[in-house]
Amino acid sequence: MLPFRNLSRATRLLSVQRQFTYSACRNGASNPLRRGLATATPKNSKKPYYVTTPIFYVNAAPHVGHLYTMVIADVLKRWQVLLGNTDAQLLTGTDEHGMKIQQAALAAGMDTQAFCDMNCRTFEALAKAANLDHDHFIRTTDPAHRDAVQYFWEMLNHRGYIYTSKHEGWYSVSDETFYPQTQVQNSLDPATGRKRMVSIETGKEVEWSSETNYHFRLSAFQDRLLELYKNSDFITPSKYATAIIQSVSSGLQDLSISRPAERLTWGIPVPGDDTQTIYVWLDALVNYLTRAGYPFTPGQEHKSMWPADVHVVGKDIVRFHCVYWPAFLMALDIPLPKNVLVHGHWTMNREKMSKSSGNGVNPFFAIERFGVDSMRFFLTYQGGLSDDADYDNSFIIRDHKKILQGGIGNLAYRTIGCAKGKLRSYIEDATSDKLPAPSPEDLKHQSMLVQTPPRVSEHMTELNPRAALQEIISIIEQTNKYFHAAEPWKSPNPQRVLFNAAESLRISAILLQPFMPTKSGEILDFLCVNTDPNKRAFSAATYGSDADYGDGIKKAFLFPPLVADE
Repeated sequence: MLPFRNLSRATRLLSVQRQFTYSACRNGASNPLRRGLATATPKNSKKPYYVTTPIFYVNAAPHVGHLYTMVIADVLKRWQVLLGNTDAQLLTGTDEHGMKIQQAALAAGMDTQAFCDMNCRTFEALAKAANLDHDHFIRTTDPAHRDAVQYFWEMLNHRGYIYTSKHEGWYSVSDETFYPQTQVQNSLDPATGRKRMVSIETGKEVEWSSETNYHFRLSAFQDRLLELYKNSDFITPSKYATAIIQSVSSGLQDLSISRPAERLTWGIPVPGDDTQTIYVWLDALVNYLTRAGYPFTPGQEHKSMWPADVHVVGKDIVRFHCVYWPAFLMALDIPLPKNVLVHGHWTMNREKMSKSSGNGVNPFFAIERFGVDSMRFFLTYQGGLSDDADYDNSFIIRDHKKILQGGIGNLAYRTIGCAKGKLRSYIEDATSDKLPAPSPEDLKHQSMLVQTPPRVSEHMTELNPRAALQEIISIIEQTNKYFHAAEPWKSPNPQRVLFNAAESLRISAILLQPFMPTKSGEILDFLCVNTDPNKRAFSAATYGSDADYGDGIKKAFLFPPLVADE
């Protein structure tokens, strides 16, 4: 048996929290394996909306897939701000522990901490380049995180969920996890022809490992996990829930949650046992709690921003976030995250974009070439949640030219040109009901403008930014058709058509703010919409709600052409 030795620094510092939690345990069932299905926030609490990205490994440079995850999470956070939840929080950061990092630093001939510092700055720079509105950038090498993880560990141990045992299995350094025999297969390395054993799920090489370490009683949570999946929308989209339910229903093995320090030194030591290092995924997942203030002050838990409202993750880490993470939290009676939003991968020529395969697109180059808002638009508009999406520079140029330049930009240019400096008067007349009676086509278009913002909101509530963005773009597409059919340049009374077109642009620009923060602001400025936040909030995306814009508009090219491939 591996002994728990002296109490850790985290325990000594947090004795008050521990005593409070122990008393709570004594009020529960005597068997620790019967506890742990606390999932709800206190009804009377008002907490910030809390969104997270995964924390990204710093063993190599980021690619467009990382940018996509950041953008989706940022859109969700900015949408909440648009709704008026100005205290919404977005967390991103870096995962800096584990064997992959240890090996990468060794290969680079660098001190491990210096290696992490260098690559962490790259991800911080990407968040800035992507115009991420994040509130904190966390690192697993932060002292506060180390204390939180060690406290979390000791609470799991106190409740009887940790034991020692010999562990044998196929271990993937790349995936930082063990796989059972049923999840590995023989394969030939296409580059060398060498026979090797790989994970069926990820294709990453595995090696046989036999070691004595600490285990978490994951098997004790099978029924409660299945209850969670079947009675909630915990996992979105539902296709991923189906796969997880099938996997968990087939049985859960207890989880190895430490590694011998002789093999893995770069990580957080097990409290009281420096011969063992805490499993990188237990370490990493706690980051979401660390930012929320864990360990919580006794009696003040409801004042935290925990639980997270949504974790945004790629489909390759669903098991860690939807099986291991809720089980850890159930074990300590900590409320569960409300949703895990899973997205597909970006591929190149239908092959997964990844660091190891070397086919990752440099996100900095893409942002520099196409502009941050065009990249944010493309990734959200074409990126897959249920399915993968293929990346090509020509696709970005196509969407920019057709949808942004030829759609929004063209509508704005034609509307302002046709109004001949009178748009403000048309807006004032329309909002005071002084325009000619609307035609059936006018009424149809007005109805569309009334109905679309609630549909966009519904898609966002369902955690589907892609569908929401497509709904917004449908406003522009329908307005261009409406404008072309009405031919206001030929009409002696073009006022209503031009007002409807202007409203289409104003409403669309308001709704586009989470997706294209800079460019949507430029469109609103172009329309001379007041910079008062109330004039640009979701509540203002209502047909005919603003009579104070449109004065002094000048023609402008909102979306200049992109440079095509040479």
